Amino acid sequence: MSASGVHLFDRVSGMNVLLDEVPVPAEQFSRAPRYLSVALTNACELHCPYCYAPKHAAALDTERVLAWAVELDAAGCLGVGFGGGEPTAYRRFAQLCSDIAQSTSMAVTFTTHGHRLTPELVESLHGAVHFVRLSVDGVGATYERLRGRPFAAVVQAARLLGPLAPFGINAVINADTVGELDDLAEFADKAGASELLLLPEQPTAAAPGISDADSQRLVEWAATARTGVRLAISRTSLEAALPTTETVPGEHPLDAHMHLDATGVLRPHAYAPTGLSVGGSIMEVVQALREAP
Repeated sequence: MSASGVHLFDRVSGMNVLLDEVPVPAEQFSRAPRYLSVALTNACELHCPYCYAPKHAAALDTERVLAWAVELDAAGCLGVGFGGGEPTAYRRFAQLCSDIAQSTSMAVTFTTHGHRLTPELVESLHGAVHFVRLSVDGVGATYERLRGRPFAAVVQAARLLGPLAPFGINAVINADTVGELDDLAEFADKAGASELLLLPEQPTAAAPGISDADSQRLVEWAATARTGVRLAISRTSLEAALPTTETVPGEHPLDAHMHLDATGVLRPHAYAPTGLSVGGSIMEVVQALREAP
């Protein structure tokens, strides 16, 4: 419920319907962000040089995450997405997904490098997960050089995800991968992915981020590409140069999305340098973040 109208969402089919002709009184606006991303843990066995996730040890308490999810659901949140670090390295990950799927009406999603997926883990997630994102930065030898793992293993991960839920491919775009965009799109299409999400590399202490020249190559490719898979791009300055579609026209960024890190700090987004610590009620902190200067 928002100034844009009434937004209906079915987590199983992924169908979204915006009834923008329906006026909603301000006092009935949903208080929660439409989507919350959650870094369950900072733990990850990969050492990608461009990773922006914090490297200090931290993990969220399972019971607190479940309580926050129930609170968010009651306030109108439509989905929670688990990341990290690597969420499948989180203790009781499958049980947490199941508990949230049973206790709320929200979609449960996660982003994974795929190398911890096993047939047993995937089976335990059936009915508890509604969408998955698989991180694939480059193909073949490029992937193996950047990620330090065999490309064949991520191909197998995509096969495991197929029967579980709809899935998308995430790809960090930088000097190493910008020349493989056609190959990434072909891989996503053949793997049965529903989406290829382009993530222009962000600056970190160890990496400078995508260059202006490579940004332009990405924009030119995305503007003219004819792919068998839907293209999406993260919120950076680049989407303004592309024929993107607003999910909810005129939506304020904090109505669309917030991010909870593995130390329990709520941030406007994963790249934001500061945020507010969540102690008890997460909705109290959501409101405080909205009111912060």
